[in-house]
Amino acid sequence: MKQTPSAQAVFGTCAVALLLSSVLAAPNAYPEAYIGGQIGTTVAGNSLTSVELTDFSPPASMTDRELSRSILGGAKLGYYFPRARWFGIETEFFYTTPHIKQQSTSINIQPGAVLNGFGPVTGGQTTDTLTGDHFQVFTWVPINFMFRYHKTRLQPYVGIGPGLFFGKVTTTIPQFAGSQSSTQLGLNAKAGAEYFFTRHVTAFAEVKYNYTKFDFPSNDNGGFGFKATYSPLILAVGLSYHF
Repeated sequence: MKQTPSAQAVFGTCAVALLLSSVLAAPNAYPEAYIGGQIGTTVAGNSLTSVELTDFSPPASMTDRELSRSILGGAKLGYYFPRARWFGIETEFFYTTPHIKQQSTSINIQPGAVLNGFGPVTGGQTTDTLTGDHFQVFTWVPINFMFRYHKTRLQPYVGIGPGLFFGKVTTTIPQFAGSQSSTQLGLNAKAGAEYFFTRHVTAFAEVKYNYTKFDFPSNDNGGFGFKATYSPLILAVGLSYHF
């Protein structure tokens, strides 16, 4: 028998409802612990900004240092609570090597500024091409406070917490060869979504925002001490196993 337009509409509506129910139905959303791995890259904010050369008094300023795009890798471990399944805590760590590019750089030194170990300098502005340096950042977030919508297979979430940022710069210029390290407290915030293939296996995608201000001391071979703001926006994806 030929279907009428109204019958076709009912059939289409039922098909869409069936598809949505299979995608969004909660897979027995119990409270759970989970462990996951993640991989990602920086999508914005890929530079060191507000750079100050701290061996000068007052500090000299430097234009932003552009960073290379780098793969990020890491892991996370978390737990959502039985009495509030929408709320949990998480710890995570990740590592990346966004090396400082060779680039044209301007330095502005105030007239009469004092250079440590040297004395007063004339000051002024100079622009030159500086060679790149190796740059490594290891981030550990002791605790993220996590908030999710837990009643469907596709679960959006947000998280925020303090981060510890371990930065290391290794200079490649022979006469200034050496490393400078800085460990600073900062911010880790993120938003994403997780999809439950089964009760135990999930995939997630999230955007992280990190913020800290590194303070690198001078090295023994004459590398200048400097401060700089590090604030990348990172896209990460991964898989998790929920217990």
